[in-house]
Amino acid sequence: MFEHKILQNLNDYFNDFNNRPEKGVYFYRINGYNYEIEKFILKYYEAARLSGVIIKGKIQNPDEKNLSYYDEIMGKDFKKDISFISNALKKWLPRMNDYQRKNVASSIYNTLEDMEISGKNMHIIKNVYIKFMCWLYYKFERIINQLGENKIPKILYEGDISNYELKLISILSNAGCDVVLLQYNGDKIYLKSDPQSKLSYNFNIQGLSDFPENFSISFIRKEIENKLNMEKIYPQLPKVSNCTNAWIEGIGFDDFKKEINIRGNDSNFFYNCFYKINGVEDKLTYLSELYQFKLDIKNSKRQILIIENEIPKPSVDEINSINRKKYNNKEQMLMDLSSNISYSFNIELQRIMSKAFIDILLEEAKNDNMNLNRLTNKAIYLLCWLNRYKGKLFISWKMPDISCFIYLGGCKNDGEALFVRFLARLPIDVLVLNPDLNSNCCLKDDLLYEINYNNSLRADKFPGENFDVPVGTVAYNAERELDDIMYQDSGMYRNRQYNKAVSVILQTIYEEISILWNQEIKYRPNFSVNNSIVNIPVIFCKISGIKDGDISKYWISVKSLITEETFVIKSVPFINQTDSNPVKPFAVEFFKNGKLQKEKIKKHKCYQYDFLREDIQNYILDKLQLLIEQKNIKGTFENGTEYTIISVVLNIKKDIVRKIQNFDFTKKNPKIVYINTTENVISLDDSILIAFLSLIGFDVVFFVPTGYMCVEKYFNMPIIEHQIGEYIYDLRVPNLSSVSSSLRHSWRDIIFKRGG
Repeated sequence: MFEHKILQNLNDYFNDFNNRPEKGVYFYRINGYNYEIEKFILKYYEAARLSGVIIKGKIQNPDEKNLSYYDEIMGKDFKKDISFISNALKKWLPRMNDYQRKNVASSIYNTLEDMEISGKNMHIIKNVYIKFMCWLYYKFERIINQLGENKIPKILYEGDISNYELKLISILSNAGCDVVLLQYNGDKIYLKSDPQSKLSYNFNIQGLSDFPENFSISFIRKEIENKLNMEKIYPQLPKVSNCTNAWIEGIGFDDFKKEINIRGNDSNFFYNCFYKINGVEDKLTYLSELYQFKLDIKNSKRQILIIENEIPKPSVDEINSINRKKYNNKEQMLMDLSSNISYSFNIELQRIMSKAFIDILLEEAKNDNMNLNRLTNKAIYLLCWLNRYKGKLFISWKMPDISCFIYLGGCKNDGEALFVRFLARLPIDVLVLNPDLNSNCCLKDDLLYEINYNNSLRADKFPGENFDVPVGTVAYNAERELDDIMYQDSGMYRNRQYNKAVSVILQTIYEEISILWNQEIKYRPNFSVNNSIVNIPVIFCKISGIKDGDISKYWISVKSLITEETFVIKSVPFINQTDSNPVKPFAVEFFKNGKLQKEKIKKHKCYQYDFLREDIQNYILDKLQLLIEQKNIKGTFENGTEYTIISVVLNIKKDIVRKIQNFDFTKKNPKIVYINTTENVISLDDSILIAFLSLIGFDVVFFVPTGYMCVEKYFNMPIIEHQIGEYIYDLRVPNLSSVSSSLRHSWRDIIFKRGG
């Protein structure tokens, strides 16, 4: 008899018996769905199809012909006895060996014994025994001779299982068979037969939802067929695949110059990067940096190909060189056209090219406006360009060589973008430079890493051997526009002149807060603008106690900080756990390999900031990335707090979002006044919001008359605390709009009386 063991993870099902963490079988019922469950069921279905039994719906009861044949072979005799059952199995199911027969006979006997103990008479027990024997012969005969083997047979049951079906499948499980019950309607019917869950385990993990409406074994079969059809398209697959951008540090040219052998050490991958850089960091030094970058790549003995402004369309001769036929579907077309890819010097590289070619075109085929004719034309263009450039990119290629492809000017059309995306899936570092911000580059890709600068420079030629830096500087100075002269280092600033900023927390004394509060940012200490990035000095502090114990003056001082730019929070928590948050279910999808998936976020249905200016959207997402990277919130990268950070920041209330949109980095900044008169510790969500707004450039002041440590719990960042007076408890926050500086002392006990 085999014991039922607890899974460590679902993939344990696919271990042979000798390789299992604990020797035994698995019998689980699955009542909920997520993507990992779907992948497991697809894999388990295939295992059951090859070496097991799949039951869709019910096991049909034996009909008259089945029963008549049983009587003819086995007769009418029956004894509730192990020896009788074992001898009957030897005659009825002769393919079982002695070990298998012993286990099945013992398991059947135990089941019948339990029925008798529960009050069933011998007539019922005999009928159930005959039903079991017929089911074993007509439904499970293909696996009975596999029971107890190292490769464990599988049973997949879909639907609401009946009492006797459960008993028989338990018999087989006890005899050495794995079982999965797919229960789309939950556990209710199952628990009628097994109320204590003694026969199987419920697979229950966090995050499971109801099964999709169309999910079924038929759906699984169709998915597997589609997968097999897709696999037929590919020639022999390569042994290695691309690891693109997962290893980069996001530091531009230096990532490209990083030595190949220190990018990663898994021999199953080649490590390449895929960048687009819009604008330039410094117009004066940009061309010289490009020239030096090219020299560094060449000196590293890597192949380099530079294309300027346009990838010339294939010529008639190039197109005619592609062997092609008429096609009825995309699968037929891709199988045939991929045979044009040839690289006899290294068959592994040829396989990498073929797979990337098919992968990128299957992805392109998903576009709404794509038809077979258009897809075929795109495929032919890719092959023409590959034939044209592969000799320059892959001279004597061998693992782990990575060549370098640079496109200066940006992709002008979908065809160019598709070719660049194709190259990025090969052993090539791909760099797309779009220094002129007036020129649109249409390249987009989930693998792509983008850097955006505010400065724009027209550069039609990549600097070559005769590049003269001083001449370029003179030309630049001559073309500088008048407003650049007026507003550069003059202390004068256009409205919304800058769209990037860095907040710097000011260390102040308490008395300075009221002085700095209403000042424009540009007049504060430590304000500066460097490389079009504004350094914003912000206030971030906690004020504990009440000066001189004077409550009326205390509320007057609080009210003095409430301006048009101020958002007041006086209820703890501000963000309630019951508040709607449409981002939360998708937060895990938005953060991969330490990077925020910005383009994916912007395109997602739950994204709420698409009405904001593009530069504000980018600023918010950049600060969200920074908040995670700086680990300002406790638990980041330890217990999944980074996903909570994403869900909170992408679900900020509209009143605060409008203050972000209205923020001009050189003028008055928005502010948060957070009042906590209670023992309540501010929540994780509130802490995330406040830390994020501080990075945006908000002034933040916590008023804590109790002096309690009710602010610090979730912050890793320092909080400047001002102790201004005695601690006072049980205050109620008044209607601050009615607080007047002319309040007489005698009103205090009436209006602002302490709670009893």
